[in-house]
Amino acid sequence: MDTSSAEPQWGVLSALPGNPIMWVLIISEMLVFGAFFLGFAAARMRDPATFQAGQASLDVIAGGLNTLILVTSGYCVARAVRARALGQGIHRWLAAGMALGVAFLAVKGHEYGREFAAGHNIDSDTFFTLFFLITGFHALHVVMGLCVLAIVAWRDSLENLETGAAFWHMVDLVWLILFPLVYLLR
Repeated sequence: MDTSSAEPQWGVLSALPGNPIMWVLIISEMLVFGAFFLGFAAARMRDPATFQAGQASLDVIAGGLNTLILVTSGYCVARAVRARALGQGIHRWLAAGMALGVAFLAVKGHEYGREFAAGHNIDSDTFFTLFFLITGFHALHVVMGLCVLAIVAWRDSLENLETGAAFWHMVDLVWLILFPLVYLLR
């Protein structure tokens, strides 16, 4: 029996929606963000005054708005998956999800501009180094997610859509951990 053309066996990953390779990427990205979050928490324990001052300067309203934007965007992408499974059109839902992703980046850009105007940058102190690194890395994932969703809209299939949605939901999940850790917890 020739097994050279057989599809690879992915074990438990085969049971997840979308392409198993995306799940390998998602797991690795979650580990990277987990390391960032642990580093942030450890640095905060070493220098709580710097972190408290840095957090006090952040725009919690902008962070909260971005939470609402990303959660709503994730809902739209989930609706696109559901519509595709029902044989309905997905492009309106995907477009709405992507537009909200762009809105997230616009709010984040406004927030960065506000911090720069206040004299804060990546070299200001440990808090702002970690703030810009972690939120910037997340914003890069939003950009990558928008590219993935654009490809999914172009190459429409249920597997592609589930694969793109899995990545987009990972971006949502990271923000749902990042927002309270960086903006709220003292």
